[in-house]
Amino acid sequence: MRANHGRSPSVWERSPQGGAPLLRRLGRLDRWAFDRVAAAHLPGLEYVLPRLSRFADHGVLWFTTAGVLGLSRRARLRRGALRGAVAIAIASPGVNIIGKQAFRRRRPVVDLVPPMRIRWKLPTSHAFPSGHSASAAAFATGVALEAPRAVAAPIAATAAAVAFARVYTGAHYPGDVLAGLGLGALAAVGTRVVWPARPPVACVPRAQDVEVETSPDGRGVVAVVNPGSGASEDSLLPAGTELALVALERELPAAEIVRLEPGNDARKVFAEAAERAEVLAVVGGDGTVNAAARAAIDRHVPLLVLPGGTFDHFARAVGVETATDAIAAYREGSLGHVDVGYVASVASGGDEEVFLNTASIGAYPELVLRRERLQGRLGKWPALMVAAVRTLRHSEPVEMVMDGRRRRVWLAFIGNCVYGSRGAAPTWRERLDDGRLDIRVIATGRRAPRLRALAAIMVGHLHITPGYRAWEAGGLELVAPAGGFRLARDGEVTSQPAGVRIGKRTRALAVFCPAVHRSATG
Repeated sequence: MRANHGRSPSVWERSPQGGAPLLRRLGRLDRWAFDRVAAAHLPGLEYVLPRLSRFADHGVLWFTTAGVLGLSRRARLRRGALRGAVAIAIASPGVNIIGKQAFRRRRPVVDLVPPMRIRWKLPTSHAFPSGHSASAAAFATGVALEAPRAVAAPIAATAAAVAFARVYTGAHYPGDVLAGLGLGALAAVGTRVVWPARPPVACVPRAQDVEVETSPDGRGVVAVVNPGSGASEDSLLPAGTELALVALERELPAAEIVRLEPGNDARKVFAEAAERAEVLAVVGGDGTVNAAARAAIDRHVPLLVLPGGTFDHFARAVGVETATDAIAAYREGSLGHVDVGYVASVASGGDEEVFLNTASIGAYPELVLRRERLQGRLGKWPALMVAAVRTLRHSEPVEMVMDGRRRRVWLAFIGNCVYGSRGAAPTWRERLDDGRLDIRVIATGRRAPRLRALAAIMVGHLHITPGYRAWEAGGLELVAPAGGFRLARDGEVTSQPAGVRIGKRTRALAVFCPAVHRSATG
């Protein structure tokens, strides 16, 4: 039996004096549009749209889509899924608890809607605004802020279909749906206040002075593979290194493959590989790529990065999210130049240790060491959680003189190039050739502001933390009065002498990256 609640007064008609003439006209237009949609005959959609609307109940459609995107190995898809889910969590309570109770509009009369479209019990909650439409717009907009157009467009089309289905099945007036769409999109855009959207990739200038011959089968490529990168016993999915190796063997069968076994001297392995390579390829995470970059710079050969680690910050910064992206860049001969950071002893002037992303001192090296000790027993992610809690509880500031100024440093990040994200733990850059170091420090008094600092790092608002300082420079000198200290370069912890100099080698590394991501100017 059809629901019939009688004539529903328009939202625009419910002003104290019956509404202004313009608002009354909008109300009539709203009902007229509903009647036209109800009377429309769209072959095939009578079966599709009601089921689509039903699948969107309680956000099932969108959270299922978020789960699928989350299983991908593309960071942009994962960020899009997370932003969309957060946007729904904001929009849905706002619409269903606040909006509907504020306006209390009754559902439409469904006499003109064909019975085959009303296959389930119509909702009895208030109509304005549409909660389904708000969730659809929130998720689609959240995904669009992060994901590529090829993924965002189909999701946006599905969201539009869900919104139309709410009118087509008689559940809402068009005005309800339009209001829901607007509120959902606003909620998604609002997430950028605490979590700014990041650009897809950093700008990388062309390597115009480097000539390299590429071959379709990979002849001249020597690839060093770290099988341990990205491996996790608690994961049901194959490691990124395994997938990258399969793609490399299939697409570049003539490439020489060298496996970096446990106990091998990584620096020696990469140096030997670079000696006989026209192109040095690396399959692994950021720490492995760091070692490869050092060899590529020393031997003046270009670097081909196939991501296989947990985070792959550098690969993603140059637009390489999968092995397929890397191989396509190699075949196109798409070479760019990027800056490299270095750490060198002040006293001895010995070998420089390089970093491509960040160097850090204080709590972060302690976190990495604790995680590595626990990882064999607990697995990677549980070990990271336990290590984070222990570091938060027990980490103490490090006495450090930074460019002649004494500080008690609880956490410090030194970025290779300026990062666009806020906070002490930067994640993305707009350029990889600006010649600058991005320095962010939390210095403390007697006690480290642990909980407050952690919360500030997570939301990116470090200005609320006492002792937070950030600046840019071409170099930085660090001296530890108590002697040596630990420093993490791209996630790999090393022991340093009492005094080190951190600087830049501008455009020192030639790296393959997709042509679309390179700067037009050198």
